[in-house]
This record gives sequence, C-alpha cells and structure tokens, in this order.
Amino acid sequence: MIDTLLGLVSALCLSGIILLFGLYPKIPNITFLYLLAVLLLATTRGLYAALVATIVAFLSFDYLLVDPIYTFTIHRFEEWLALFICLLISVITGQLAARLRQQAEEAKKREGETRALYNLVRATLDEENLERQLQVVADSILQVFLSAGVRDCAILLPDERGVLTLRADACHVAEHMRLSADEAITAESAMREGKIVDLYLEDNGPHSSSSYWFRRDLREGRQRNLYVRMLPLRVGVRVIGVARLLVEDDSRRFSLARSLRISDVRKDPQQTFFWTFLDQATAVIDRARLQQENLQVELLRRTDALRTALLSSVSHDLRTPLASIKAAASSLLQEDVEWNPEERRSFAQAIETEADRLNRLVGNLLDMSRIEGGALKPEKEWYLVNELIYDVLERLSPMLRGREVRTTIPDELPPVEIDYLQMDQVLTNLIENAVRYTPPASPIEVSVEARSQDLLISVGDYGPGIPPADIERIFDKFYRVLETKRKNTSIMGSGLGLAVCRGLVEAHGGRIWAENREGGGALFRFTLPLEKGVQEG
Repeated sequence: MIDTLLGLVSALCLSGIILLFGLYPKIPNITFLYLLAVLLLATTRGLYAALVATIVAFLSFDYLLVDPIYTFTIHRFEEWLALFICLLISVITGQLAARLRQQAEEAKKREGETRALYNLVRATLDEENLERQLQVVADSILQVFLSAGVRDCAILLPDERGVLTLRADACHVAEHMRLSADEAITAESAMREGKIVDLYLEDNGPHSSSSYWFRRDLREGRQRNLYVRMLPLRVGVRVIGVARLLVEDDSRRFSLARSLRISDVRKDPQQTFFWTFLDQATAVIDRARLQQENLQVELLRRTDALRTALLSSVSHDLRTPLASIKAAASSLLQEDVEWNPEERRSFAQAIETEADRLNRLVGNLLDMSRIEGGALKPEKEWYLVNELIYDVLERLSPMLRGREVRTTIPDELPPVEIDYLQMDQVLTNLIENAVRYTPPASPIEVSVEARSQDLLISVGDYGPGIPPADIERIFDKFYRVLETKRKNTSIMGSGLGLAVCRGLVEAHGGRIWAENREGGGALFRFTLPLEKGVQEG
C-alpha cells in the first residue's frame, strides 16, 4: 500500500511540476526526471514502487503534456517512440536498482549472520564453565531468532545415567525449570530417534513452567499458535542433546514454526542460517563437554598422582617412627639383656618422642583432609594472643631446652576472635619447624605487633634460611626444601605442617608467608584480623 502510494504521488508530482512551469516541450529530455524518481524508489522501496511510478509517469505525461492534452491519444510516431523508450529505460533501471538494493540487503544480512556466529564462538570461548557456555548458547539462539518466532530456548543434555536433564534456559533459571511429562517424553523421542518432534501447547494441554508466553497471551485474550519443538543436537551421526524451542507460528512473516515442520529440508536462506547456527552451537556444546571431560580426566590423573605421592611420603614418614618405636620396645623386652634404669628411661623417651611425632603426622594428615574438604571450621571465641603464645612455649619447653627464646609481646594487646586449638597448632608447627631446621643452641624469636587492621605474629630463627626458589612453594603440600634435605638427612618432616598452617590461618581470614631475615635465618609471619569495634577501641 505504501509503495503504491509513493509511486503514484511521485509520478503525479513530477508531471504537475512540468505542467506548471511549462518545461515541456521547452526541454525535450525533461522525461529523464522520471528516471531519477524511478531510481530513487527502486533503491529505497524496491521494484514494485518503481514500476508503479513508471506506469503512472507514462500515463500522466501522455494525458497532461502530449498533444492532444487531456486524452490518452497520441498522433505522432516520435512521441510514441519517446514515451515507450522512457518506459523501457525506467523499467530496466528500476529492475537494476532494485536488484542492487536486494543484493545489498542480502550482503548486510550475511554480515549479520556471520557476526552472530562470531559472537557465539567468542562468547563461549570467554567462558570455561560448561553451564555458562550452555547458557550463552541458549541466550544467543533466542536473541538471534526472536524475530523468526522463537520465544524461549532451553538446552537438554544427558546426565551420567543417560537421562535428559535441563542444563540451561534463556528465559528462566535452569535449576527452577521442570519439564512436563509430555515434554520429557517428546525430548527423549527426539534424542532417541534423532528427529524433530513437535508438541502443541493447548489451553488445557500440558504446560511446563516455561510456557509463560502462552499463558500471558491467554490472559490478554490474544491467543498465539505456540509449539514446543524438540531439535536433536547432532555432531556427525551422534546426538549429544536436545534443544527445546518455544516457537510462535505467525503467518504474517517468516516463522520457524512453518519453515521447520517435521522435515529437515534446508531450502530457505533463513532456514539454512538457522541450521548453520544450530550446528555451530552444537559444536560449541560438544567442545565444552569434551573440555569438561578432559578436565575430569586430568583431575583424576592428578588425584591419582597425589594419592601416589601421599602414600609414598606418608608410608616413609609412618614407617620411620614405627621402626624406632618397634626397636626401642623390642630392646626393652629382651630377657637376655639387663638394662639399667638410665637405659630403660632412654628407650622410653625414644618411644614417647616417636609416638608424639607419629601423632603429629596423623593429626596433620587429618587436618589437611578436613581443610581441603571444607570440613574444618574454626570455632571462634575471644582470646588474648599473648596468653596463647605463653601457653604454647610452656608446653614445648622440653623441646626448647637449651635454647634462648626471645619474645617481643606488648602487654596491651586487643583480643582476637580465634579457634584456640587451631591457632595453638599453627604456633606449634612454626616453632617445631624452627627447632627442627636450626642448630641446637641457636635462639628462636616470637613477636607480636598490633596494627590498624590486624595482629602480626612472627616466628624467627637463626638457621640457614630458605632458598629464594623455595619461598613461594614452601607452604605447598608435601613440599620440602631440597637443599636442607641434602645437607642434613636426619631432618624428618612430612611436608604437611606448613600447609596445615596456611589452611588454618586462611580459615581465620588472615594470611601467612615466609621470608629470610637480613642477619640470616628464616622468618614466618601470619596475620589475624581484628574486628572493627576492636580496631576503633
């Protein structure tokens, strides 16, 4: 209607202007003005508007300007020839301009389709999580094909048992979505047979929680023709999942509901692009699924390697104290040897020392497993850190015998909310670590500094220090400094104590690190955050 009106008005206006100003026959080639109008309409509105303008221009020029005027009669042959040449040129130029416009629109459309495919790939590459990639695919299908009648898109993939589960939905949170019984059966059929399956949503028929558009239109009194279309997602001959589309059949424009009937014929350009886009989305889903499987395989491989390292390390660390306990106990039980009291006491002390060491190792293993599993939760209460430090030093006094322990602890320290036993273990591990890796008579320093946001607690020694290459890894599980192990094979450790310290400190909201002292030796520091009210007080 608009094209007809534009063609009619433009031709009549030009004829009126020529008549009003008397331009014909003063300007013999004035008819070329009609060509400009035809070209303009062909490039902006299409071939139909250009043809209407050509015919109206031909008739109006003959009726208003060619003698005898106000009739459609033409006496002279050259006037007939001029009019028909003008008509022919207008038709040809109109067709060429319309075809050029159509090609430009198709090129723009192809560009948009290419951009949509590129955006899909780029958006999914930015996401590493499978669920997020599936959500991007569902959102992209809905966004790109909304004008084609798609009103919702959901992705269904089989779980470990082979049952199709809803993994992503463009209009709803997937965890809150539930398929109706008919939808589940339809999806399983599409997955099993590898064919498109339709499910018509009637007013009294099966509804899922995602049939929002249909129920909303019923409330507005304007029912739409909606379908649930289950599309198998194929990679080669394999069907890896199902795309659930809620499609509106609108006869006034292109609609997937009509172009994608049960057939899989790809003749229409928009239909071809839809399948191309769906194939690309399927490839993205398959790639993401394979990446997740590879991650799981890598995780299992690392878990197996860690388990092997754990068994290797722990078996050695367990065997050593057990062998010492066994040797001391066997010596005490020898009936053919008379041991004096001092020797018996030495054997008993060896048994006690190795038993304590064994107990620490088992405790560290249990704590490490609970930390990694998230099961080790601090049971916090308010304590003074100086009391905690003095209690630990008193308990470790047998181990510290013969050493000078230098403490720098202010008398007035704000209380902190901590798990007393866990912080006791952190200090114990750090002090035992200092004793284990330093000469017997070297001093150990323990200090506390109250800062604006936290307490800074330090444990320093005067030993060989930490090689720079090991400072960043010293808190890793089962990691032991190689240089120390080469120099002194008598130093025993499982490589778990510092890892446990890091887990416990971080569970309290603090951080722990190691550094070398300027005068020689290692310095371990960790922070405990202060509550806001305590900071202000």
